[in-house]
Amino acid sequence: METTPAPATMDDAGSDFNLKVVLVSFKQCLNEKEEVLLEHYLAGWRGLVRFLNSLGAIFSFISKDVVAKLQVMERLCGGPQRDHYCSLQSMVAYEVGNQLVDLERRSGHPDSGCRTVLRLHRALRWLQLFLEGLRTSPEDARTATLCTDSYNASLAAYHPWIVRRAVTLAFCTLPTRKVFLEAMHVGSAEQAVAMLGEALPFIEHVYDVSQKLYAEHALLDLP
Repeated sequence: METTPAPATMDDAGSDFNLKVVLVSFKQCLNEKEEVLLEHYLAGWRGLVRFLNSLGAIFSFISKDVVAKLQVMERLCGGPQRDHYCSLQSMVAYEVGNQLVDLERRSGHPDSGCRTVLRLHRALRWLQLFLEGLRTSPEDARTATLCTDSYNASLAAYHPWIVRRAVTLAFCTLPTRKVFLEAMHVGSAEQAVAMLGEALPFIEHVYDVSQKLYAEHALLDLP
């Protein structure tokens, strides 16, 4: 993941995270045709960025890149071709159909919507796995272990060794499970666990629909 300074449009990224906001966004993400609506997808990610930022600099390697990707998508969704960027499905059809995606090397279209959302998609998998680990783990579980296991099962495959090493060392300084749950701002640790139980199936469903779409178009390994 590249690290790019946060754009001005995301100045509110450090404000209080509330898991309920993310839940609403991901609930609204899929329409009756199971199309991923980009407006709500990006809104859900803005909430997740607030969560990451509330935990301090430890997750800046993720949140800074996510913020940069959100800026790219906001520009596409508000640009002259905005009608093609209503859903993930319409975006893929438009970009693939018009050869606006670099399939073999990052050259002519380095900031295509397909490539940009793929990076968000991969990061969403890590967060989904980590939050599920928080939800199901005992009170004394080590968050460093939960986070490392989730990272190794998702983002690590796309990072060079030196980044993987730095990231896993940084995870050793993570706060306790209780601190993570309190940072969700939905009440007690028990209430946070209950809210995760409600939110995560929606996030997982959006991830699965996106994964299937990218697989069908052979886009899962975009450079």
